[in-house]
Amino acid sequence: MSATKSVSGVGIIFGLAVLFGSATAAAQEREPCIGISAATSGAQAYGGEAIRMGVQLAIEDINEAGGVLGQELSYNIYDEAGSPPRGVDNLRRIAERDNCIFVFGGYHSTVQLAMVDPIHQIGIPYMAVISANTNIIENDVDDSYMFRVSAKDRWVAQFLVEEGLARSENNAVAMIYENTGWGEGALPNVEAALAQHGEELVDARDFEWGDSDMTSQLSRMRDAGADTLIIWGLDREGDQILRSLERIDWDPVVLGAWGIAGNLGDLAGERANGVLVMQTYSWMGDLEPQAQELFQRLQEEFGIGEQGDIHMGSGIANAYDAVHIVAKAIEEAGVFEWDAVRDAMFEVSHEGLVTNYDPAFEAYDPDKHEVKNERHDAILPEAYQLTVWHNGELLPIEQTDY
Repeated sequence: MSATKSVSGVGIIFGLAVLFGSATAAAQEREPCIGISAATSGAQAYGGEAIRMGVQLAIEDINEAGGVLGQELSYNIYDEAGSPPRGVDNLRRIAERDNCIFVFGGYHSTVQLAMVDPIHQIGIPYMAVISANTNIIENDVDDSYMFRVSAKDRWVAQFLVEEGLARSENNAVAMIYENTGWGEGALPNVEAALAQHGEELVDARDFEWGDSDMTSQLSRMRDAGADTLIIWGLDREGDQILRSLERIDWDPVVLGAWGIAGNLGDLAGERANGVLVMQTYSWMGDLEPQAQELFQRLQEEFGIGEQGDIHMGSGIANAYDAVHIVAKAIEEAGVFEWDAVRDAMFEVSHEGLVTNYDPAFEAYDPDKHEVKNERHDAILPEAYQLTVWHNGELLPIEQTDY
């Protein structure tokens, strides 16, 4: 009896060893690919295209230099069409079927917010490269797998408020924002940023996707005495806001988060001239040598014509830098394994296109950081740029007469 038990026990132990050994081996055999879930159809398809271009250029550079851990990187891209359920489905496909080492998220913050729980249930590292909602990264998860090489709304709000107050005659700022997780999430960020300067919003009004007339909201803001308007929305509604301003003959200072950096110049024409937009990067105007070389490759590989043909240029630059950071983290980890690469993200520094990431990320330290996971954001506010629409181009303001 005891001998049989002993043999059975050995068999069980051996079986468990094989089982867990196989699981460990499988966990270390992720594919050297980056999976992208982004909108490649619909009105914001330029966002997905920007990410694809930045990722592809970076992967070409990395593979030409020998790849990562002796293997070539690749990428897969799936259309989420701005739909949270489709984004979550894409995430599971990337993690479970494609077995990629990293997943990159797309343009729409609402989709990325829906991914926070599934990301941590699965345990795959995630990178935001355009979406900016604060809570995507500043979540309550311990040992978060969410990272971002992009703007963060809390910091964008502070940036826009400072720029707006500097241009406002009466410190009279109003805000119009889309009725989504992105727009509604930004409202308290703007209110907090104004409070830091001892000010309050004169008025705040929301709008729905697809709205074509905002004269009611804007008339109330004008009548409340606002002389500066912050827009938190996308270019298609941004165009309607500018048309509505023209209808009521109101000409405030207009600033926006980068949702109006896409096609606003094409949609609104001369009405967009002078509209200020926060960016992390601009491909317009005079370019540094590295950017000029990359721009020529964008022309050759993607059919880009003039600088003005680039929409959501920050997304290209962010994605380009993010891939290089991920590649360095894989090298640091020494293995294509999710947990190891996640931990290695805090060991990476990188001289990038957007900024010098030194370090790219920092683990949460309550004695150093304002909130949990604050420095899972790589692009700090000092790297933000102010750009201005002029004749269909979004130019660095220092290169203009504005």
